[in-house]
Amino acid sequence: MNNIIIPNPERVETIKKKIKHGGDDRIHILSDFDRTLTRFCLNGEKVFSLISILAKGNFLGREYSQQAQALFDKYHPIETDPTIPLVKKKAKMREWWLIHFQLLIKSGLTKKEIRKVVQSGRIKLRDNFDHFINFLKGKKIPLLILSSSGLGKEAIETFFKEESSFFDNIYVISNNYLWDEEERAIGIKEPIIHTMNKEAIAAKDFPFFGKIRERENVILMGDSPTDVDMITGFDYDNLLKIGFLNEREEEQMEIFQKSYDIILIGDPSLEYVNRLLEEIV
Repeated sequence: MNNIIIPNPERVETIKKKIKHGGDDRIHILSDFDRTLTRFCLNGEKVFSLISILAKGNFLGREYSQQAQALFDKYHPIETDPTIPLVKKKAKMREWWLIHFQLLIKSGLTKKEIRKVVQSGRIKLRDNFDHFINFLKGKKIPLLILSSSGLGKEAIETFFKEESSFFDNIYVISNNYLWDEEERAIGIKEPIIHTMNKEAIAAKDFPFFGKIRERENVILMGDSPTDVDMITGFDYDNLLKIGFLNEREEEQMEIFQKSYDIILIGDPSLEYVNRLLEEIV
């Protein structure tokens, strides 16, 4: 297929054989959420993250949307500037997330707004996701989602429930709000997860870790070069990395080829991933 790039085919075949030899009960999937499991474009328009949909849809009013955009205009150039040292970027990304979380709380974020965002129709799972998730469910293979989503764990789990796809083999690590009795956000729990610190989030600190501890063959999926850092802290035997290169192909191809074993281009479906799983599981 023209939209698949494999920089080192021999390496990929070797990893696939090792994972297959290890057996189904040694495998788990480690994935990002926004623009990895979900579409990058919908009806010809770019699909934004859950938090961007909240802001651009005026779910919390114009004042929140304007302030959220101002934060984006200030911090996003820092996030994408290759000349800024990573240590400084990480500090600025944490600063951005904390300010935005306080803005959300001040603006009256409730679980009701999260449900509205999820039900807005502005976000869609990649084609063939049903086959993907049902295959994993049938084989009892865990899907661990590590996301820096500003709307957090609540939004991702609600989304899967709305899609009738939230099975007991799905585990979500994301930002976590504190809620009062009226389902209003009143705080945010540590650790704060942003785009630059996924390597610092240790799965062993979460209750479900026992479910994946012995599953040391990992298929990782992400849509940015830093998503490969999700594996940091895992004791793995074999790792196969699949990158979704959704935009700016010429600009990002070199770094994606250094980061990922398999690169899928052009907002593809999960067809290739499904065929890969059927081959090695």
